[in-house]
Amino acid sequence: MGAGRKTQTFMLGDRTPSSFSTTNSSATARNLRKENLGGVVFGCKNNTMKECLSKQIFGLPSIHFSYVRNIEQGLPLFLFNYNDRKLHGIFEAAGPGQMNINPYGWTEDGSDRTPYPAQVRIRVRMHCQPILEDQFSQIIMDNYYSQYHFWFELDHAQTSSLIKSFSSSPVNATAIQLHVPKVKTLFKALPNDDTRKEVDHRPSVTVEDLDWSDQPSKDVGYLGGSQPLGAYPGTETMDEEEAKVYLKLQQIALDRKKSNCPPGVFPAAVSGPSMNDDVQMEVGSASIGPSVSAEKNVEISVDSSYLESIISQLTQGMEELKNFSAEQLKKNSELEKKLVESEIHIQQLNDRVKKLELKFGPSSGSFDEQSEGSSDSRPINEAVDVVCSDADESILIVGGYNGVSWLAELDSYSPSQDVMRSLKPMSSVRSYASAATLNGHLYIFGGGNGSFWYDTVERYDPIINEWTSCPPLIERKGSLAGATLDNKIFAIGGGNGVECFWEVEMLDPALGRWVPIRSMLQKRFAPAAAELHGVLYAVGGYDGKDYLKTAERFDPREVSWTRLPSMNERRGCHSLAILDDKLYALGGYDGTEMVSSVEIFDPRMDSWMTGDPMHQPRGYSAAAVIGKSLYVIGGVHHGENILNTVERYTVGNGWEVTNLKGIGKRCFFSAVVLR
Repeated sequence: MGAGRKTQTFMLGDRTPSSFSTTNSSATARNLRKENLGGVVFGCKNNTMKECLSKQIFGLPSIHFSYVRNIEQGLPLFLFNYNDRKLHGIFEAAGPGQMNINPYGWTEDGSDRTPYPAQVRIRVRMHCQPILEDQFSQIIMDNYYSQYHFWFELDHAQTSSLIKSFSSSPVNATAIQLHVPKVKTLFKALPNDDTRKEVDHRPSVTVEDLDWSDQPSKDVGYLGGSQPLGAYPGTETMDEEEAKVYLKLQQIALDRKKSNCPPGVFPAAVSGPSMNDDVQMEVGSASIGPSVSAEKNVEISVDSSYLESIISQLTQGMEELKNFSAEQLKKNSELEKKLVESEIHIQQLNDRVKKLELKFGPSSGSFDEQSEGSSDSRPINEAVDVVCSDADESILIVGGYNGVSWLAELDSYSPSQDVMRSLKPMSSVRSYASAATLNGHLYIFGGGNGSFWYDTVERYDPIINEWTSCPPLIERKGSLAGATLDNKIFAIGGGNGVECFWEVEMLDPALGRWVPIRSMLQKRFAPAAAELHGVLYAVGGYDGKDYLKTAERFDPREVSWTRLPSMNERRGCHSLAILDDKLYALGGYDGTEMVSSVEIFDPRMDSWMTGDPMHQPRGYSAAAVIGKSLYVIGGVHHGENILNTVERYTVGNGWEVTNLKGIGKRCFFSAVVLR
């Protein structure tokens, strides 16, 4: 039902081989810009809808946060029930879209992390009848990418049409209905001076026995109006029945004040026209409205001071509950943070123990056994030996393209031996990605598979030769740069097949998610980045119009990017390496051809100088430093000519083309030295 959205191809200018381009095709989002986002549909089922409405929070899986974060207060929202295929509305955002507003929502007992962390607080804009899919599907036809699935992002035209459709079937508000059962008791009126000596034999009704109808009403909370029950001040921490009682009593007191009734007398308007002609409410000797008609006539006696006392008690209790809830929330937040820190510390201690066992011998034979669930046929200690025995002499080669297929392989390459050893591959093929190391682990993030871009992140543990999934990036992107600074990983720039990014995301292990930080001064697709002396550097790239000479750096102490002197040549899809406390920008694409030029930035001089050129022009290669040697591996020479050569540079000796052939043809890959 409906046609899928057309994909667009993003290439490095108009001169990059199309066989290496990556298209953008997402089954989770339209990727509308913030200014083009007119509304958002959230999903639910019968068993989650009640919580959505009662707690006034809508949520989606984290993969949808790319557009949920664009939600601002007042944006129209709708709720789609997968069970009956009905769309409910009209709601609106009561605040911005965020991650984990309620970290434990929609779980069985509130102890597990929510499966729907991309969340927004909501309120009701207008109560309307739900719309069947046959009706609203015609309005959002362009959003359907399969017969039963559609994108949740709505443009302004679609949102306006949906609002018009909903507005044609509003829910009519009706007055409050009070139904008095046969034998009930209401809190008895305190006798006044005239009747103090009389005995009241009339049956009375308790508050619990009243039938507080859930029918709509224009006066009270969930019984009508434009707000859910919990939206009224003071009702957030009460359960639904307590809140209904509280609001009804509040409404009675309010109506009495509006009508200037004397103490003990309640206005007949409370009952409204829906009360039966036989209803009569008496307070002392004062009568209110008609008399109640039921199977047995019942007169209701109420004392206003008693009602006001109950309201006062409820208000006081509500404040105490609110204060208690705030304290518990603060304590839970502190405990959660400590738990995350403890888990990280435990993992670090485990890694240290395993490394000591490798050095002095394993205990209990645990490392003589194969990793549980691992598809690698080699013992763990053999895989660890590959990476850890001479870690400073090995380069980890991740993913890429070999001229025939896109790769998921992870390999450890030793230049001194010209030997490539296979380790456990990633969960999927990945190219145009970026890699960084943190706490002895390798992180690979972003990139694509030759058809669409990823937001996925994987972490490799060399101790056990295993990959694990990590929190995803905020945006799907490829040809981005990555670096590690202050025990955090930074994903810098890149693109999604349609636009170039200047945004920067940071993975903080203590938070367990990626967060946006200060954006760069320029958009940069296919830049290069590195960390030197506690500062991040981003160099070159493509801004959607031109290849760049510019460079900038991020100082976490100032939390800002600063422009640096520009390079002498434009370059993108190049490499950046650190050697002798200097930045080396290596090769790349200048908008016309691949280049072999090298430029060196000395932070102490704050200037670029021309270095010795490589022997071969190359871009989409990878660079790594081992000891005093800088290696540049593979890459694209020109057109679709993929290189299998390795060049080595040492200060004072310049570049040499080595005879190393262990890696073979490779481009669009990542390479790091795991230290």
